[in-house]
Amino acid sequence: MRGLLIPLTLAQFLCSFAGSNMTVMISDISVDLNTTVHGVQVTITVFLLVMAALMIPGGVLSDRFGRKRCFTAGLALYGVGAVLSALAPSLGILLLGNSILEGIGTALLIPPVYILTTLLCTETAARVRAFGAIMAAAGLGAAAGPLLGGAITTALSWRASFAFQAVVVVLILVSSRRIRDPLPPDPARRVDLRGVLLSASGLVLIVAGILAAATNLLVTLGLVLFGALLLAGFAAAARADERAGREPLLSLALFRNRVSDLGLLTQNLQWLLLMGVSFVVAAYLQVEHGYSAIGTGVVFTAATAGLLVSSLAAGRLVRRHRRRTLVLAGFALTAAGIAMLLLLPGARTVSASAFVPGLGLVGLGLGAMLTPSVDLVQSAFDERWQGEISGLSRCVSNLGSALGTAVAGTVLVLNPGGRGYAAAMVLLGLLAVAGMAAAALLPRNPVAPAR
Repeated sequence: MRGLLIPLTLAQFLCSFAGSNMTVMISDISVDLNTTVHGVQVTITVFLLVMAALMIPGGVLSDRFGRKRCFTAGLALYGVGAVLSALAPSLGILLLGNSILEGIGTALLIPPVYILTTLLCTETAARVRAFGAIMAAAGLGAAAGPLLGGAITTALSWRASFAFQAVVVVLILVSSRRIRDPLPPDPARRVDLRGVLLSASGLVLIVAGILAAATNLLVTLGLVLFGALLLAGFAAAARADERAGREPLLSLALFRNRVSDLGLLTQNLQWLLLMGVSFVVAAYLQVEHGYSAIGTGVVFTAATAGLLVSSLAAGRLVRRHRRRTLVLAGFALTAAGIAMLLLLPGARTVSASAFVPGLGLVGLGLGAMLTPSVDLVQSAFDERWQGEISGLSRCVSNLGSALGTAVAGTVLVLNPGGRGYAAAMVLLGLLAVAGMAAAALLPRNPVAPAR
């Protein structure tokens, strides 16, 4: 089983790494491709948004064509995007390779990671350990992305970071040859194209509206409202399909499970906080204090260490404590870490060591709750629902990542300097408190999986 989990874990690490490593390349990419900080922010956000928008159809396609087949196809597409990004002569080509191709590839390969893990690990203890390893890889990839990306950028160039990703793709493809799909594909599984268009368009417009706030608040309002209307149309269409006996893209029954609903909300906030804090700190250090890529990456070592320690201990923690308790404690630690980071702006020079306590607490908090949140959501449904709930879970998490960079980055653009840093950190702190409130509503003893 361990040999089968290695490529799945490595795939999750790679996709999380891709979402965060560019935060330390802001200055280098801006200069090399003659663009701005906002241009790089858009590239990062679009990558995360494409993943979020297509993760639900990715789960459906996994059931229709087979988990292993979609996993392999997603990796191949991701590898092409990584190579194109490494050779990009302009921001537009980088957007195509990184944001579009890598984003689509990730949406194809990530749902199979979680579906295969759920199906291959039938015992609760084994499943918790497996999810612990995968979520540790997810968190570690996101937290270590700035350090590893900074080291590669400083030693070689930002382009080498994408070449590194292409090499990792090849390693995963080779090591995943022994994985066998435990369930046959379901060719009769309907792909709701109308649902795909409505849900993807709605999510894209909402995040695009947030990004537009840096230039035009009226445009922001229009895009967000239009996006919300499209999502409402998606829900109405899904309800109509169910009443007519047709299979919608996403069954609305998934939203009638209180444990899953609250678990999804906490997942969204966790990734929003992780990517939001990463982007704010990285942009602040590089733009306001002239830190290099490797210097910025070193600052994030504390978050990486904290997240790694708590993620690796997740299996033991879940056996000893209620998942609700772990999620609640994780948000409390994260809020405390953000409060410490909030005290730093204003000085003319900022020491890297000043960020250690705050980032360390953020890493510990996020690592402690990533696994129990995922386990709560996946375990709330039986095998019949795993394709849909896996896609929805990853969609919600990646939407959180996209919102984290969009919201925090927009606040920074609107308020340059220490004021922007402080404003973004205050907002993130309030969202951490909201996460605590959501976790407090989780039941102490979740009921059996829905069927």
